[in-house]
Amino acid sequence: MMDVIVIGGGPAGLAGAIACAGYGLKVTVIDEFIKPGGRLLGQLHQETSGEWWNGIKESERLHQEAKKLSVDIRCGVSVYNLEKEDHLWNVHTSLGTFEAPFVLVATGAAEYPIPLPGWTLPGVMSIGAAQVMTNVHRVQVGKKGIIIGANILAFAILNELQLAGITVDRIVLPEKSDLSQKAAEPEEVMKSLVNAAHLAPSRLLRIGGRFMKNEWTRKIGLNFYPKNGIKVNGTSLQLRKAALEIIGKDQVEGVLVADIDVNGNIVAGSETIYEADFVCIAGGLYPLAELAAVAGCPFQYFPELGGHVPHHAETMETPLEGLFVAGNITGIESGKIAMAQGTTAGLSIAKHAGKGLGTIDQQLQQAIQNVHTVRQQAAIQFNYEIDIGRSKMKDLWENLYSTNRIEQTKKRIV
Repeated sequence: MMDVIVIGGGPAGLAGAIACAGYGLKVTVIDEFIKPGGRLLGQLHQETSGEWWNGIKESERLHQEAKKLSVDIRCGVSVYNLEKEDHLWNVHTSLGTFEAPFVLVATGAAEYPIPLPGWTLPGVMSIGAAQVMTNVHRVQVGKKGIIIGANILAFAILNELQLAGITVDRIVLPEKSDLSQKAAEPEEVMKSLVNAAHLAPSRLLRIGGRFMKNEWTRKIGLNFYPKNGIKVNGTSLQLRKAALEIIGKDQVEGVLVADIDVNGNIVAGSETIYEADFVCIAGGLYPLAELAAVAGCPFQYFPELGGHVPHHAETMETPLEGLFVAGNITGIESGKIAMAQGTTAGLSIAKHAGKGLGTIDQQLQQAIQNVHTVRQQAAIQFNYEIDIGRSKMKDLWENLYSTNRIEQTKKRIV
């Protein structure tokens, strides 16, 4: 029997496994992909320092470190249920049931789908799928494409596609609907993008981004936004155009696009077709937290964190004894932050397992502080109000699970 089962072999899961194994705990990592690394496998970008972040190399480093500590990594295995019986967690998988007193759920994030007519045609994919095909499988997704949806994830992967020599002709917004929500509202999109203006490829865009942080200037900017968009490394960002339909018979041939006003409403009679042989839909990310929900963990909806997230402390423990979380399941952030959270979770598990007496408390506090430091230094924030969301979760935990009430609350949940 294992001491710890880690569900998810991405940056958070691998870092958590390494921290646990470093204290002599027997750890098994389960991941449904063919190799460990998670979202790291598709990441390749240049940071503000000028250094390159190579996710494949980083995942290999974590993998090798875990192997040296005898972590048992099982890939190509799916987890479909998580339940507690007596003092052990039962993790039901496609390989059978595993048991352990501690479980770390590090399942990451999933992409929001934004359906529109024609989205089942060959050549239509999520922006994340384009990243995996390009950087992991080395497959060219097409010769000339269009991205539907303008967010931080879309721009990060746009740069990766451009580095691979793939032409992305333009970025447009989705049509306004109950499903697209704020992703179809030009002002909301601009508000989220200006918080990453410091990463813009040109000095003009960086300066303009600072001015757009003001609500009044942002509204003026949208009213006078060029119809043909603004070039971002050769790709036209068109915040005043929306995709109505993906056109094609047997595969993608183009996208039917219309002009929109500053509120995202279609301007009648403005429809036109832009040619393309592939389309990426970028709806953004949300925490992939179903397993924590199946286990009975309480949740809270925080839009600043990307959606519904399980209740958790800064030590990454949940109200359910022996259940810990780390990475994008707790809120959408970068791979570096996921690794820092994973290390924190691993040390927290080691502490609960009675390891490292006399030293573990200090190391755990240092790990928590490192999460804050990495977050402050992060070049990219997928949700620009992430600090507000983290503060809300911290307050929620302290109010519901303070020391004098936590045991009573845990018993009520179980």
